[in-house]
Amino acid sequence: MGRTAAILLTTLSFIFLPRYAGACTTTLVTAGATVDGSLYVTHSDDNELMDERVIFVPAMDHDPGSERPVYCSATALGPMPEYNAVLEPRLFCEERGPGYMQAMGAELYIPLGSIPQVEHTYSYFDGSYGIMNEHQVMIGECTNSARWQLPADPEKRLFYSSELSRVALERCTTAREAVELMGWLVEEYGYYGTGETLPVGDPQEGWIFEVCCGTADSSGGLWVARRVPDGTVFVAANEFRIREIDPDDPDLLYCSDLFEQTEALGWWDPADGPLDWLTTVAEGECRHPYDALRRVWRIQSLVAPSLELSPWVEDGNTHYYPFSVTPDTLLSTRGVMRLHRDHFEGTEFDMTVGPAAGPFGYPNRHYGEYDDHGFIGGETSTDQPGAWERPISAGYVGFVYVCQGRDWLPDPVGGICWMGPDKPAETCFVPFYCGMNDLPWSYQSGDTRIFSRESAWWAFNFVSNWAELKYSYMIKDIQAVQDSVENAELADVALVDAAAMEIMEEDECGARAYLTNWSIANADTVVDRWWSLADMLIVRYDDGYVNSPDEMAVEVGYPQWWLDEVGYSDGPVGYGATEGY
Repeated sequence: MGRTAAILLTTLSFIFLPRYAGACTTTLVTAGATVDGSLYVTHSDDNELMDERVIFVPAMDHDPGSERPVYCSATALGPMPEYNAVLEPRLFCEERGPGYMQAMGAELYIPLGSIPQVEHTYSYFDGSYGIMNEHQVMIGECTNSARWQLPADPEKRLFYSSELSRVALERCTTAREAVELMGWLVEEYGYYGTGETLPVGDPQEGWIFEVCCGTADSSGGLWVARRVPDGTVFVAANEFRIREIDPDDPDLLYCSDLFEQTEALGWWDPADGPLDWLTTVAEGECRHPYDALRRVWRIQSLVAPSLELSPWVEDGNTHYYPFSVTPDTLLSTRGVMRLHRDHFEGTEFDMTVGPAAGPFGYPNRHYGEYDDHGFIGGETSTDQPGAWERPISAGYVGFVYVCQGRDWLPDPVGGICWMGPDKPAETCFVPFYCGMNDLPWSYQSGDTRIFSRESAWWAFNFVSNWAELKYSYMIKDIQAVQDSVENAELADVALVDAAAMEIMEEDECGARAYLTNWSIANADTVVDRWWSLADMLIVRYDDGYVNSPDEMAVEVGYPQWWLDEVGYSDGPVGYGATEGY
């Protein structure tokens, strides 16, 4: 394919790229930035009712000479029917344990290709992308626009970030090893789909891996990686965050032909100075101005308010926001969780106030055809008449997780994935130890197309949706239960750690079984409590009242500012002729 045809193909991919391409927020909080020395990798999966399951993929042994199938991902550029790749379920195959052998009305995925298998692969938790493995390697993700967004090709472009992250978790015990493996896979087998940012952490260090397509007429792809300085917090939100590539920087890694490819394409001229990764392979923010940068500003401002960062910048390629920031106060586990629950509360962008939030402060916005849904790669949308602010906790988040690595504990006990189904602001985080032998079936099952009380995701989704009716009231009830459950879990985790360590001294398998049983029992209890919360909210706010067993049908009405806004005072309050009658 010549360069002109490749540019046309890339242009078409921007035009038709659907809104389910993903628009996530992801962070990496280094050990030196936390209260107890934990390292965190977080990710909110903004997937718009795709496959919301978290799947346990068991450790496996493989025969010498066997091949590992590489499957397509519909999150890359949309469904690929020639490979049976769809949005729900995200994968249906026989090689990754019972979790991926359940699918309603789907056909087995057809591999795009394969790579040589290794003798042993590690267990891991899997979502739209790989999450965390049994050795405390953890990965986050966000999608970025890029100049080249090319389709899968079994001859040239075998990998998207979803399968890259899974192979890394299957084979790696450190973050750096995972970054180097993913980079090698991109160069060896090629890359397709959107640009991607993948924070990769282990208990001791964190790296940011960023990748995009190479040229259409060659194999391989373009990638860079940068280590996050200890004591700092990193955030990405749908725009590449790595900038100047200094070949002498020991904390930078990149593909072997990065400079040659970009110079040949005319994207970078050595005479202009160091290669700026963002401006070389992309064109700023996606969708509309501040779609990404407002979230970067918000998290950096929350963790380091002393920097007094402005939410306004000159353009989407700004250098204003640092790669990572040192927090004013060390972060706790719940402090990291709170970063994802934010709607710009208390700022000029507060999504819970004003007419758009309605009388009861609902922070989520419903999108329509007038909104731009694609990753166009420029500063503005072509025909979009306006835009909503983009909060961190958005209405289309399918699940959120906070992975925690602790280097003072052995891997099976040290790693915890705090999983929160549905929207971060209304979910409840549940701890899953990375040394578990399985996950609760309620988290591994479910379909967004069929309501089910057997699915954990539906419990949290129902409560979140019901809260829309009277959000400023119901969010207080939800937060009270969040506080009760999550604080109790943190206390329990300290006891579970100690008990598991005692068992580990004699029997690691026994310790893994104990962690599995406790985690599943705790998760099942939380899901039951959330259904009870749903039942209570239905009754308490029935028909717009605030009800209690002692007093039903208490009229609370609307706030005065909203009554003034909608013209309540102009309503009929007397008889008599008026002008026009």
